[in-house]
Amino acid sequence: DFTFGFTDDPFDKPPCRGCSSYLTEPYVKCAECGPPPFLLCLQCFTRGFEYKKHQSDHTYEIMTSDFPVLDPNWTAQEEMALLEAVMDCGFGNWQDVANQMCTKSKEECEKHYMKHFINNPLFASTLLNLKQVEEAQHNETAIPFHPADDPPRPTFDSLLSRDMAGYMPARADFEFDNYAEWDLRDIDFVEDDSDILHALKIAVVDIYHSRLKERQRRKKIIRDHGLINLRKFQILERRYPKEVQDLYETMRRFARILGPVEHDKFIESHALEFELRREIKRLQEYRAAGITNFCSARTYDHLKKTRDEERLKRTMLSEVLQYIQDSSACQQWLSRQADMPKPPSLSAFPFLVSAGRRSAPPLNLTGLPGTEKLNEKEKELCQMVRLVPGAYLEYKAALVNECNKQGGLRLAQARALIKIDVNKTRKIYDFLIREGYITKA
Repeated sequence: DFTFGFTDDPFDKPPCRGCSSYLTEPYVKCAECGPPPFLLCLQCFTRGFEYKKHQSDHTYEIMTSDFPVLDPNWTAQEEMALLEAVMDCGFGNWQDVANQMCTKSKEECEKHYMKHFINNPLFASTLLNLKQVEEAQHNETAIPFHPADDPPRPTFDSLLSRDMAGYMPARADFEFDNYAEWDLRDIDFVEDDSDILHALKIAVVDIYHSRLKERQRRKKIIRDHGLINLRKFQILERRYPKEVQDLYETMRRFARILGPVEHDKFIESHALEFELRREIKRLQEYRAAGITNFCSARTYDHLKKTRDEERLKRTMLSEVLQYIQDSSACQQWLSRQADMPKPPSLSAFPFLVSAGRRSAPPLNLTGLPGTEKLNEKEKELCQMVRLVPGAYLEYKAALVNECNKQGGLRLAQARALIKIDVNKTRKIYDFLIREGYITKA
């Protein structure tokens, strides 16, 4: 009977029960004695060694790894040696792996490892099944909670650093209540202290101890809820519909009481309730319209969308006709349309441009410092926004620098960095994104 043996290192093998020497393959294992296994080298086996209950006529197994497993040209012993060599030398250092194995070349080691351990469909399907089982377990519970093992490292005094309560990754600490120890620096307990003074010093120490406990409690809340990695936490919030996001914001103050997993289960249950209510409302709408199957429901949804678009066009045209003679009302209408996700193009209503207040003329850049550093599109932007080139270059550098630090930039962050008119900030932000200088977060 041939079975899988030990590694090639002699110190990884048990000693022979007869001569106590380290076993080398092949060796013999008694099939009737044990556990622990009763192992003998070939020399002791040929002598008929007997010990306590072990007799020389017992059945036995020959232990060896000199047989193929994955490839006819590779023995099990060589497979184990390859895995140990890759573990010792590192993946990709095939020359060192071949030198350690001594029996295979560099090309043979690389080809065999990539074929049978990396690109093997059997292993891939096994890993896929394990992943699916793990996902199935998580689907039955709330959002899987993972503390931030590798927190971000924002630059000191950046916007992200301030949002994270001044988290310092190198020290795994925060910058709140850093002066709690100052109350103790001058306290010294001496024998001449009066009872009142001694009690006062003890009270100061108790206060310091309570501040330490509060500091530790806050750190634990931030770490347990994954707030160190603020970006991932915000992405998690945006998964929910708007109504559930409002609930998330309202119930956030109670998260420290419930704990991370219980809080996520609470929010998930409300998100599920919201989805069920919305689905019930949609089915009730179908029932009221006399629809009894989903095929008709799809047709109904398509027609409803078309009707809503036509109704929006008619409403927009009626507003244009109503406000065309009133310049102030026209300006209000334009402002309201600018806040919509897809504002209508003014080219469709050229008469609106003349009906409103006359806009300021483009800025003349002749002779202004920094104009020579701008390309044609940037010059056109500065003229239309009426922004001097020096200020534009300063704002551009600040936004690009912050975008590189954060890996992306939102409009709210841009407005926090540039303290000018919000409409000008939006135009600069949209221009830099359109030209590829920055990217959206």
